[in-house]
Amino acid sequence: KCWRCLRKGSPGREAPRGSRYCVRRPGAPQRYPVRRLPFSTVSEQDLAAFERIVPGGVVTDPEALQAPNVDWIRTLRGSSKVLLRPRTSEEVSHILRHCHERNLAVNPQGGNTGMVGGSVPVFDEIILSTARMNKVLSFHSVSGILVCQAGCVLEELSHYVEERDFIMPLDLGAKGSCHIGGNVATNAGGLRFLRYGSLHGTVLGLEVVLADGTILDCLTSLRKDNTGYDLKQLFIGSEGTLGVITAVSILCPPKPRAVNVAFLGCPGFAEVLQTFSTCKGMLGEILSAFEFMDAVCMQLVGRYLHLASPVQESPFYVLIETSGSNAGHDAEKLGSFLEHALGSGLVTDGTMATDQTKVKVPHVLLAGPLSVRQVQPWARPGALRALGHRHCGLGSGSSPWSPSPGPGLWEPSVIVTGAWGSGSPGSPSPGPGQGRSPRSPPRGPGQ
Repeated sequence: KCWRCLRKGSPGREAPRGSRYCVRRPGAPQRYPVRRLPFSTVSEQDLAAFERIVPGGVVTDPEALQAPNVDWIRTLRGSSKVLLRPRTSEEVSHILRHCHERNLAVNPQGGNTGMVGGSVPVFDEIILSTARMNKVLSFHSVSGILVCQAGCVLEELSHYVEERDFIMPLDLGAKGSCHIGGNVATNAGGLRFLRYGSLHGTVLGLEVVLADGTILDCLTSLRKDNTGYDLKQLFIGSEGTLGVITAVSILCPPKPRAVNVAFLGCPGFAEVLQTFSTCKGMLGEILSAFEFMDAVCMQLVGRYLHLASPVQESPFYVLIETSGSNAGHDAEKLGSFLEHALGSGLVTDGTMATDQTKVKVPHVLLAGPLSVRQVQPWARPGALRALGHRHCGLGSGSSPWSPSPGPGLWEPSVIVTGAWGSGSPGSPSPGPGQGRSPRSPPRGPGQ
């Protein structure tokens, strides 16, 4: 049945074979002409084998399977009839070995927070969830190296290390639901990318189960390791295509003693770029984040999330975060920068927060556009608009601002985020994933 029709309360129409949707209006194309590969189907013997491998971790109830079959923005739906919830790497190994021998397709799933459909089945693949693999295995209080299972929720890990005066090297809008294993598998960036870099640098080791059930133990906690091939790099960003990540060793930086946030309004995109260059030059080592969003995005945040902008209305908005060890020194540098930016006309209005309760408010404004369920009524079928916050400085500075991408660049009725500077105008960055959303090839079962 067509998932969109079901969402609208209608009985649902038959979708063309290989498509998740029916043709609801004249001329509507079949968007995903992908065919099911010749995989086996799950039998009663398979279910019995899974129950022996994962006692109490086999879910076949149709109601319980509805959520893991649907992606986070509720536009794609699989038809998996089995959800497996292992607790250990050994259980994952036994599951994949059995599926390999039986030619059963598997779809790994973490927090299911992706926005390109990569975390949900295409057809009837077995969903392998890491939700119960949520233990912290070790933490070194001197080096700040955290070793944990792949199903640990990012926000819970953040609380865990912050209690020990460290922070996670990445921070995402979906941190309350996403899993660290999924973050690594998709090479997630986040708000702290500018300061701490990508997971290719902060991940020290991985434990991965390959498709045939082999456990690859690269779970080292040694930061300076030049012994042979660095196999873990193959799995960072591999998105479940090479194996299932079951444990992660990651380097956590010390918790900053002083955090300041400034929220600014800019008259144009050229001023956003100049502000970023000036910011890097004047703030230097204490600059930890620089994000921007457009006026339409702020309007939607106010309309649907009921959050007011702390500055006057502007075509663009910029958030700057500094992190350091000396509050007075950092505040002085940030104040000098703001004075220069306002005096030179790069910024038309701005506000600064140093109190920790107020520091979080601008971050909420940026995370707000990611709450697609609350904004989705605006994205009616046929709407083509790229919204959300953007990262500056992640690529070349030659990309022009394009507020309205043409047809074919974005998925209709999906509000996504964009990352500026990644090589093409308004390049899509709705969240990492080998999914079925904008400009991604259809993902076959078990791939």
